[in-house]
Amino acid sequence: MKNINASGLKMTPQRVAILEYLHGNTDHPSAEDIYREIGKKYPMMSFATVYKTIETLKNRGELLELTIDPARRRYDPDTRHHHHLICVECKKIVDIYEDFQISVPEDHACSFEMIGNHIEFYGMCPECKKRKEPDLWENSPVTSAEQQKREGANRNSVLPAVNKTL
Repeated sequence: MKNINASGLKMTPQRVAILEYLHGNTDHPSAEDIYREIGKKYPMMSFATVYKTIETLKNRGELLELTIDPARRRYDPDTRHHHHLICVECKKIVDIYEDFQISVPEDHACSFEMIGNHIEFYGMCPECKKRKEPDLWENSPVTSAEQQKREGANRNSVLPAVNKTL
C-alpha cells in the first residue's frame, strides 16, 4: 500500500487506523475482520466507514479483492503479482511469490490475448492437519477392532452382574 498521506483520502482517525491495520497485513482480512479489529479502538465507527474505505482503496488499485472464499470477500493490501495457497478447512490464505510459467493451449484460448494469471492452490494448513489427524485414525481397521474389543469386554463385565439378579 502507498503511504497513508498519499492515499488521497480524507484522513480521519478511523481511516488512519484502517490503513495502518492493512499496511503489511498478510492475513487477507474480510471487511468484517477489519471492522471488528478497528472497532476495539473506535467503537462508534460504522461498518460503512470500513466498507467505503475498502472500496476507495480497491478502486484506486491499492487493495485487491479476493473472491476465493465464497462466504465472504477477503482483501489483500499487497498488490504485487502473486498467487495464493488456501486451506480448505480454515480458509487461511498464504501468499506465494513464484512466477509459474504456464500458458493456455491455443485451441482453448478462444482468441484471447493473455495478460496475466492468478493461481490458487488448495490444501490443508499444518494446524488443521494436526487437528484432523485424530479423525483419520477413528475409522481405521486397527482402531475399530480395538474399540470392538473394549466394547466386548465392557459388555462381558456387565452381563454377569445382570445374570446374578435374574
